[in-house]
Amino acid sequence: MINEQDVYKIGQIGRTHGVKGEVTFQFTDDVWDRAEAPYLFLRVEGILVPFFLEEYRFRSDTTALLKFLDYDTANDVQMLVGCEVFFPHSLTPEASEDDAYTWRYFTGFELFDEAAGRIGTIDVVDETTQNVLFQVGERYIPAAEEWITDINHKERTIHMTLPDGLLEL
Repeated sequence: MINEQDVYKIGQIGRTHGVKGEVTFQFTDDVWDRAEAPYLFLRVEGILVPFFLEEYRFRSDTTALLKFLDYDTANDVQMLVGCEVFFPHSLTPEASEDDAYTWRYFTGFELFDEAAGRIGTIDVVDETTQNVLFQVGERYIPAAEEWITDINHKERTIHMTLPDGLLEL
Protein backbone atom coordinates (compact mmCIF):
# COMPACT_ATOMS: atom_id res chain seq x y z
CA MET A 1 0.00 0.00 0.00
CA ILE A 2 1.33 3.43 -0.93
CA ASN A 3 1.62 6.08 1.77
CA GLU A 4 0.88 9.77 1.36
CA GLN A 5 4.53 10.70 2.07
CA ASP A 6 5.66 8.44 -0.82
CA VAL A 7 3.93 10.62 -3.44
CA TYR A 8 3.39 14.26 -4.33
CA LYS A 9 0.53 15.97 -6.13
CA ILE A 10 1.11 16.83 -9.78
CA GLY A 11 -2.39 17.73 -10.94
CA GLN A 12 -6.02 16.80 -11.24
CA ILE A 13 -8.28 14.92 -13.64
CA GLY A 14 -10.64 17.26 -15.44
CA ARG A 15 -13.45 15.83 -17.49
CA THR A 16 -13.95 12.89 -19.78
CA HIS A 17 -12.91 13.38 -23.38
CA GLY A 18 -14.68 11.56 -26.18
CA VAL A 19 -16.11 8.07 -25.91
CA LYS A 20 -12.96 5.91 -25.78
CA GLY A 21 -12.06 6.38 -22.12
CA GLU A 22 -9.82 9.44 -22.28
CA VAL A 23 -9.75 12.12 -19.59
CA THR A 24 -8.25 15.58 -19.46
CA PHE A 25 -5.40 16.02 -17.02
CA GLN A 26 -4.44 19.47 -15.73
CA PHE A 27 -0.89 19.12 -14.46
CA THR A 28 1.51 21.36 -12.58
CA ASP A 29 4.53 19.12 -13.16
CA ASP A 30 5.34 17.05 -16.25
CA VAL A 31 7.58 14.66 -14.30
CA TRP A 32 5.39 11.73 -15.39
CA ASP A 33 6.40 12.41 -19.01
CA ARG A 34 10.08 13.09 -18.27
CA ALA A 35 10.36 9.90 -16.19
CA GLU A 36 8.35 7.88 -18.73
CA ALA A 37 6.32 6.56 -15.81
CA PRO A 38 4.13 3.51 -16.44
CA TYR A 39 1.54 4.61 -13.87
CA LEU A 40 0.16 7.50 -11.84
CA PHE A 41 -1.66 7.46 -8.52
CA LEU A 42 -5.16 8.89 -8.28
CA ARG A 43 -6.94 9.61 -5.03
CA VAL A 44 -10.20 7.70 -5.43
CA GLU A 45 -12.59 7.95 -2.49
CA GLY A 46 -9.67 8.89 -0.22
CA ILE A 47 -7.40 6.02 -1.28
CA LEU A 48 -4.31 6.31 -3.51
CA VAL A 49 -4.83 3.89 -6.40
CA PRO A 50 -2.33 3.21 -9.21
CA PHE A 51 -3.61 3.67 -12.76
CA PHE A 52 -1.45 2.39 -15.62
CA LEU A 53 -1.07 4.66 -18.63
CA GLU A 54 -1.97 3.19 -22.01
CA GLU A 55 -1.27 6.39 -23.91
CA TYR A 56 -1.32 10.16 -23.60
CA ARG A 57 -0.94 13.27 -25.68
CA PHE A 58 -0.39 16.88 -24.76
CA ARG A 59 -3.03 19.53 -25.48
CA SER A 60 -1.04 22.43 -24.01
CA ASP A 61 1.85 22.97 -21.61
CA THR A 62 -0.50 22.32 -18.66
CA THR A 63 -3.08 19.89 -20.09
CA ALA A 64 -2.87 16.39 -21.49
CA LEU A 65 -5.32 13.72 -22.55
CA LEU A 66 -4.76 10.43 -20.70
CA LYS A 67 -5.97 6.94 -21.54
CA PHE A 68 -5.62 4.38 -18.76
CA LEU A 69 -5.17 0.68 -19.40
CA ASP A 70 -8.47 -1.28 -19.32
CA TYR A 71 -10.62 1.89 -19.17
CA ASP A 72 -12.19 1.98 -22.61
CA THR A 73 -15.38 4.05 -22.40
CA ALA A 74 -16.48 7.41 -21.04
CA ASN A 75 -18.55 5.53 -18.44
CA ASP A 76 -15.43 3.66 -17.25
CA VAL A 77 -13.59 6.89 -16.45
CA GLN A 78 -16.50 9.03 -15.23
CA MET A 79 -15.67 8.18 -11.60
CA LEU A 80 -12.15 9.63 -12.09
CA VAL A 81 -13.37 13.17 -12.88
CA GLY A 82 -12.06 15.54 -10.21
CA CYS A 83 -9.55 13.06 -8.73
CA GLU A 84 -6.20 14.43 -7.60
CA VAL A 85 -3.20 12.92 -9.39
CA PHE A 86 0.05 12.00 -7.61
CA PHE A 87 3.51 10.85 -8.64
CA PRO A 88 5.79 8.58 -6.56
CA HIS A 89 9.03 10.02 -5.23
CA SER A 90 10.72 6.72 -6.12
CA LEU A 91 10.21 7.31 -9.87
CA THR A 92 11.33 10.95 -9.82
CA PRO A 93 14.39 11.25 -12.04
CA GLU A 94 17.60 12.64 -10.61
CA ALA A 95 18.34 16.18 -11.72
CA SER A 96 21.58 17.02 -13.44
CA GLU A 97 23.44 20.27 -13.89
CA ASP A 98 22.42 20.29 -17.56
CA ASP A 99 18.68 20.09 -16.90
CA ALA A 100 16.77 23.28 -17.62
CA TYR A 101 13.67 23.85 -15.50
CA THR A 102 10.90 26.37 -15.75
CA TRP A 103 9.79 28.06 -12.56
CA ARG A 104 6.47 26.16 -12.78
CA TYR A 105 8.44 22.94 -12.25
CA PHE A 106 8.79 23.87 -8.57
CA THR A 107 5.03 23.72 -7.92
CA GLY A 108 4.49 21.16 -5.17
CA PHE A 109 7.97 21.54 -3.66
CA GLU A 110 8.24 22.10 0.10
CA LEU A 111 9.70 25.52 0.87
CA PHE A 112 11.99 26.09 3.85
CA ASP A 113 13.61 29.21 5.27
CA GLU A 114 16.96 28.64 6.99
CA ALA A 115 15.83 30.70 10.01
CA ALA A 116 12.07 30.03 10.20
CA GLY A 117 12.03 26.38 9.08
CA ARG A 118 9.22 24.92 6.99
CA ILE A 119 7.07 27.56 5.32
CA GLY A 120 4.81 25.17 3.38
CA THR A 121 4.11 23.70 -0.04
CA ILE A 122 4.42 25.85 -3.15
CA ASP A 123 0.85 25.87 -4.46
CA VAL A 124 1.39 28.11 -7.48
CA VAL A 125 4.32 29.77 -9.21
CA ASP A 126 3.18 33.20 -10.37
CA GLU A 127 5.12 34.32 -13.44
CA THR A 128 2.71 37.10 -14.44
CA THR A 129 4.87 39.85 -12.98
CA GLN A 130 8.50 40.82 -13.53
CA ASN A 131 9.40 39.09 -10.24
CA VAL A 132 8.49 35.40 -10.09
CA LEU A 133 6.61 34.54 -6.89
CA PHE A 134 6.07 31.28 -5.01
CA GLN A 135 2.56 31.18 -3.58
CA VAL A 136 2.54 29.21 -0.34
CA GLY A 137 -0.95 29.30 1.15
CA GLU A 138 -1.78 33.01 1.44
CA ARG A 139 1.88 34.09 1.29
CA TYR A 140 3.82 35.22 -1.75
CA ILE A 141 7.57 34.62 -1.57
CA PRO A 142 9.85 36.10 -4.24
CA ALA A 143 11.61 33.30 -6.12
CA ALA A 144 14.91 35.16 -6.08
CA GLU A 145 17.74 32.85 -7.14
CA GLU A 146 20.19 34.61 -4.84
CA TRP A 147 18.04 33.60 -1.83
CA ILE A 148 17.90 29.90 -2.79
CA THR A 149 20.53 27.93 -0.88
CA ASP A 150 19.58 24.36 -1.82
CA ILE A 151 17.21 22.48 -4.12
CA ASN A 152 16.67 18.76 -3.57
CA HIS A 153 14.82 17.41 -6.62
CA LYS A 154 14.38 13.91 -5.22
CA GLU A 155 12.85 15.13 -1.94
CA ARG A 156 11.17 18.07 -3.73
CA THR A 157 12.41 20.70 -1.29
CA ILE A 158 13.77 24.22 -1.68
CA HIS A 159 15.78 25.89 1.09
CA MET A 160 16.06 29.66 1.06
CA THR A 161 17.64 32.35 3.20
CA LEU A 162 14.93 35.00 3.25
CA PRO A 163 15.50 38.60 4.38
CA ASP A 164 14.49 39.37 7.96
CA GLY A 165 10.85 40.39 8.21
CA LEU A 166 9.77 39.08 4.81
CA LEU A 167 7.55 36.37 6.30
CA GLU A 168 5.77 38.93 8.48
CA LEU A 169 4.50 40.93 5.50
